[in-house]
Amino acid sequence: MAINRQYRTVISIIILCSLTSLAQAGEGKLLATPGVTQVEGSGGGGIVPWATLAGYASRDEQAVSAFATRVSVDDYRLDVWGAAINLYDRAEISFAHQNFYLKRSSAEIRQDIAGLKFRIAGDLVYSTWPQLSVGFQHKMLEDDAIANAVGAKNTNSGTDFYLVASKLHLGAIGGYNALWSLAGRATKANQLGLLGFGGDEEDGYSFQAEASAAILLSRQWAVGMEYRQKPDNLSFAEEQDWIDIFIAYLPNKHINVTLAHADLGDIAGADDQNGTYLSITGYLW
Repeated sequence: MAINRQYRTVISIIILCSLTSLAQAGEGKLLATPGVTQVEGSGGGGIVPWATLAGYASRDEQAVSAFATRVSVDDYRLDVWGAAINLYDRAEISFAHQNFYLKRSSAEIRQDIAGLKFRIAGDLVYSTWPQLSVGFQHKMLEDDAIANAVGAKNTNSGTDFYLVASKLHLGAIGGYNALWSLAGRATKANQLGLLGFGGDEEDGYSFQAEASAAILLSRQWAVGMEYRQKPDNLSFAEEQDWIDIFIAYLPNKHINVTLAHADLGDIAGADDQNGTYLSITGYLW
């Protein structure tokens, strides 16, 4: 399967990050605690953000990461690349570029997403209460023809707001570390914003729930499941919730690889969209 030039460039950056000398790594956090990179660029899970911030920066450090993700289901493919900055484990700045391909028609929808996330309380590991973060993702749709055709109210841009709590419990399940994350998102986005924002059924913000659970089988391996509730703003096709089951490999603090089975339900009239999710994140301090 051909990979476009931008996608190859980001993968090259990630490989360079992974080959960086270990001497460059800061003390940072425990391995695997930042999670992976979400399809909208935020640190956390694959399809939902966590309260953790991207990268291994502690409260006196900064961190930079880059990622590339491909989600390939029956009738569509989503390629995403981007980067994030962690400032002193207090703020995360992220950027993601999405290319959504309609396999049958060879049409393409592009979208840019700029994100900010702030840790407002707690710590994933060391506090009694969960880590709590707030964030937003501002989405800018570059190709609006399909959004117009399906009846989106806004075909230019929209902003999601979310509040998320996450907690890692050491040795909680049979001696293995266990993580959970719960989020609430206010959004108008149709299929992440790729089909515009709002519609003839609903034009205002709606509240959607998101959740993740994972077990760390070792320092390097984690398995888990994610769920993302979706709004249903357009009458022409029902938008359904997303689920994935993932396995993540984190050999060191320079790289992680995540593979998942994704069940994305019906998308734009195409039924039962199932397939694979593959994501690579590289970290550079």
